[in-house]
Amino acid sequence: MKIYNSLSREIEEFVPYDKNLVKIYTCGPTVYNFAHIGNLRCYIMEDILVRTLMYNGYNVKRVMNVTDVGHLSDDSDYGDDKMLKGAKREHKSVLEIAKFYKDAFFNDLKKLNILKPDVIENATDCISNFIHAIEILLKKGFAYHAGGNIYFDTSKLKKYHVFFNFKQEDLEIAVRDEVSQDEYKRNPNDFVLWFTKSKFDNQALKWDSPWGVGYPGWHIECSCIAMKHLGEHVDIHCGGIGNTFPHHTNEIAQSEAILGHEWCKYWMHVLHLHTKDGKMSKSKGEFLTLDVLTNKGINPCEYRFFCLQSHYRKQLVFSDEIVQNAAHSYKKLKNRILQLKDDEEVNKLDFERYKQSFIDAINDDLNTSMALTILFNLLKDQSVNNSTKLKLIEDFDKVLALDLLAPISNSKEEIQVSISSDEIKDLIKQRNIAKSNKDYKLADSIREQLLNAGIKLIDTPNGTIYEKQ
Repeated sequence: MKIYNSLSREIEEFVPYDKNLVKIYTCGPTVYNFAHIGNLRCYIMEDILVRTLMYNGYNVKRVMNVTDVGHLSDDSDYGDDKMLKGAKREHKSVLEIAKFYKDAFFNDLKKLNILKPDVIENATDCISNFIHAIEILLKKGFAYHAGGNIYFDTSKLKKYHVFFNFKQEDLEIAVRDEVSQDEYKRNPNDFVLWFTKSKFDNQALKWDSPWGVGYPGWHIECSCIAMKHLGEHVDIHCGGIGNTFPHHTNEIAQSEAILGHEWCKYWMHVLHLHTKDGKMSKSKGEFLTLDVLTNKGINPCEYRFFCLQSHYRKQLVFSDEIVQNAAHSYKKLKNRILQLKDDEEVNKLDFERYKQSFIDAINDDLNTSMALTILFNLLKDQSVNNSTKLKLIEDFDKVLALDLLAPISNSKEEIQVSISSDEIKDLIKQRNIAKSNKDYKLADSIREQLLNAGIKLIDTPNGTIYEKQ
């Protein structure tokens, strides 16, 4: 099996540290809002990676973090805390926001046939781990105390920028208008391991530490959660391409400073999903959720199929027309498969021939586009009998996870998610708050989420009521 390693910038033969177990760490969500479909593309491709490894006979242990504290709106330790912003937006506590959006995120993964990680760890449950790691970094001279905060000292490293070569002018502090200077940093690239009141005195979640009451920086959580559950060696670390710097760069810096050896050999990054207006981003205030897509008539498997038509290292362009075409192709594919009748013996030679072609494709850096081409070629091949085709399709779907043999359904009832009356009232309250804050995108998203669940909202002079469709 060959994969592209972002660290070496080369396609390499994959060799796990332990031949009996592949250890994977995937950066999880910051649960302050719904995941947008660009985020979900990344998780779909990570799922393909896990399924491909299992298809090749590997045992896999996958760990994912859930960031419910400490992630600022700028990944370089600037801006507001995303969780606190979400809590203020919806007039809830940070933990209430975290639970709601964590549940929504994993509900999206389930609808997309994404295997649930073996370990899911909240950052707020690992504070003692973070403190212990920071103490090690201080003792080894890789961190320093300044202005109440604890910083990682990047000048102590032989090499900091391991993924890309950055120009010096790109590293200057306060060159960009949106970046403010941190007077306590010794070097422009130093990053915060632990915040105290010198940053945010009104922080919602705070803990005691040897350096004062405060909370962890974002970057430290992934290193500690990975080491807690996977030990000193990680085989593959995954995430979106936007995480390479500074997040993954900082993870490597602090992890290898703690351990004293190479931490993770293979790094895989999924490129962005773009619209005609550019990269999809929550910070812009406009983004598409899976529920919005469903309300447009695109079911989750059709979106998964759309993503698999392109390679994960290519930017994927999204438009209503393109995704509708993909949905149409998926429906035609399903119709063709469901017309096959299993009434003959499986031809072992044909089965092995096509299976090997599929393996060659998927083992070539997760070439899902070629894997789908092999599937279409199989369906067109009149020399292969229907029973062999059905057996191969069942086999391919262990990786593709497109429900290729499941009956087609266009009815909303079969794709709705059950929802309690308390959850409905809670969402109506959130929508009202969004409307009062003139956040109409969020309000529309909530309305569409409920509509997808079979709940129609009716705005009346006396407030919002609902009826089940």
